[in-house]
Amino acid sequence: MAEIKKRKKKNGEYSYTACIRIKGYPPLTATFSRLTDAREWVSENETPLKRGKYLKNYTAQKHTVNELIDRYLEHELKDRKSDHEKFKMHLTWWKQQIGAYYLSTIDNIMLSEYRDKLSKEKCLIPRKNMSPKISEKTRSNSTVNRYMSTLSTVLSVAVKQYGWLDENPMLKVVKKREPRGRVRYLNDRQIPKLLTECLKESKELHLCVLIALSTGARYSEILNLSWDNVDLENRQFHFLDTKNGEDRGAKITSNVYNELLEFQKVRNIKSNMLFATKDGRKTLYLRGQFERAVKKAKIEDFHFHDLRHTAASFLAKNGASLLEIATILGHKTLAMVQRYSHLTKGHTGEVLENMNMQMFKNVGSK
Repeated sequence: MAEIKKRKKKNGEYSYTACIRIKGYPPLTATFSRLTDAREWVSENETPLKRGKYLKNYTAQKHTVNELIDRYLEHELKDRKSDHEKFKMHLTWWKQQIGAYYLSTIDNIMLSEYRDKLSKEKCLIPRKNMSPKISEKTRSNSTVNRYMSTLSTVLSVAVKQYGWLDENPMLKVVKKREPRGRVRYLNDRQIPKLLTECLKESKELHLCVLIALSTGARYSEILNLSWDNVDLENRQFHFLDTKNGEDRGAKITSNVYNELLEFQKVRNIKSNMLFATKDGRKTLYLRGQFERAVKKAKIEDFHFHDLRHTAASFLAKNGASLLEIATILGHKTLAMVQRYSHLTKGHTGEVLENMNMQMFKNVGSK
């Protein structure tokens, strides 16, 4: 139902307020100086509203990007498996740039402009419970794409869960071209140097890095380990609710087993977590210690996640197949471990040679 009310202003002129009321929707109103304009507005909007097509656009005009991000941080972020600090840092940047805009004004053209702005700014390094550290380098294409992906995740929630948007405008933005997947790993000489410096930092960091090297587990998987997940009797780690949504087991190797026995003697009795703060209320933050250890070991351009690459690379060089590497690391497909295929050449070469010897053993014989 639509109606137009005529009102006389103090200056003697008239205004016309059009109102459309549809059951189940908030009333939609607009004011015009001419009756003709009010009638045209009613004609253009009443039918789409009755069909339900106007609702999402109307909702997008009521909510800002700030409101969307705040709601996501309050209700959805806790369900993410990892990267909470990085997600917060990304979303803080987006709030500063476009937070005041209504969702209805966000389109792929605007987002493309901010994509380019991201490329020109200095990179930020997230730190737990601290403001991000400003790097000397500008953001790489990969980092720019991660910022875009973070906002895209939030916009998708606005579409699928909140009903605040009809579609995700980030899906129409062309991402930056990224280089081939990074494969950075330690050699035989660097590993003992790094472990020595880690032990100087703390026993916790030393054990954490040892587990990462021996199992290829992610930082978050290791930090979330509790003593209930460490089966010393059967020598098994149980990584629960991992990044790909599945539980995964990993063998506790002899060197790690011995370290765990020693570590258990001085464990924090205030918490059941392996890596807990002194008060036992939170998990430790070891990235800062790790960065210092890497620097003291004089290893350049090396991150904690590269320990995972190191484990995978040593597996490949010691005869493990890509399927075995994928299983140990917890990948659902072989695509993520194809980067290590060149390291399996020696092993696959032997397999191929043995196959050929068997196949052609009778060729040429009389």
